[in-house]
Amino acid sequence: MEGLLQLEKVQRVLSLMGSRGLSDPTADGGGGDRFLAHFLLFLVQPFDSLTVEKKILLVSELLREVNSDTLEEVQHLANLEGTKGGGEVRIILPSPSDQDISSGHLLRPTKKFKMNTDKLTIQDVPMIGFDAMTRANSTLEDFCRSYFIFHGLDIDKPQAVFKFLPFLSFTESYIYQLDASNEDSLLLVPDKYPSAVLERKKIASTEASLSDMLDPLDNLLQCQGLMTDQLRNELKSGIQYWSLERKLCQALSRNDKISIEDVMKAIHLKSFDYRVLNLMMYQLTGQQVNELHMEFLSVSEFLVEISDDLYDYEVSVANDIATG
Repeated sequence: MEGLLQLEKVQRVLSLMGSRGLSDPTADGGGGDRFLAHFLLFLVQPFDSLTVEKKILLVSELLREVNSDTLEEVQHLANLEGTKGGGEVRIILPSPSDQDISSGHLLRPTKKFKMNTDKLTIQDVPMIGFDAMTRANSTLEDFCRSYFIFHGLDIDKPQAVFKFLPFLSFTESYIYQLDASNEDSLLLVPDKYPSAVLERKKIASTEASLSDMLDPLDNLLQCQGLMTDQLRNELKSGIQYWSLERKLCQALSRNDKISIEDVMKAIHLKSFDYRVLNLMMYQLTGQQVNELHMEFLSVSEFLVEISDDLYDYEVSVANDIATG
């Protein structure tokens, strides 16, 4: 099916090229035109924050410097064999005995290994578990119903959802796994500790660990041409939120005074995953980020978080009364 859709896209571009006089009159059997059609489709694919005009400029400058020798070297690199002395990049997936995919705990990233080549680097492969995917479902449904309209998409058309679902589902599930990892670290510090030194060390270690675990997702989104500075900042705000969450929970456990500023900041940061998904949608649909929409949705997210917290508090109080 994907192959047929790709052929349909190429045929449409070929027709457009013919109507605009862009076809190659010297092409034998249309091979040259098909090559150009594929190239044009490649140019319009979203990549980082590059505009189409910037891509055209980059390609024009590159073609002035590239020669047949350069292309032969690129072809050689693209066709490296996975032999003993080769440099093929392989993704080593864990066996069932290594990982429990139903676990709510974060699956440790495996590695993309390189063999005897200095030009390839080792990168973490992000992994997600079934529990995280299940927990992410409600957020994904809410996001699609509430945010797709801002991208001109109809939630009632399945193709509009499934086209972007792999990117959205994987990202949200990965974030849920990081959230579960943070919850695991919300352990009370024993009273026997005479100071908060060990606690601060533990917090710093947990934050660094979560930041490291975020790198594979960052790398994946970058490889898919979806990463922007704004998106990366929103991912980092998730680390800030989890840090504040630990700080507030530990303060409450000791009956310490908490800062209203910290509470308000945590409420605002809590919806960072919605902003991450929304920024991804701008990249996936090839649109410029609408800052007015982002500002409006930020206020909406803040109010929704307060509403959810009040509802949870009401339910908690009712349960306490019923069991008291």
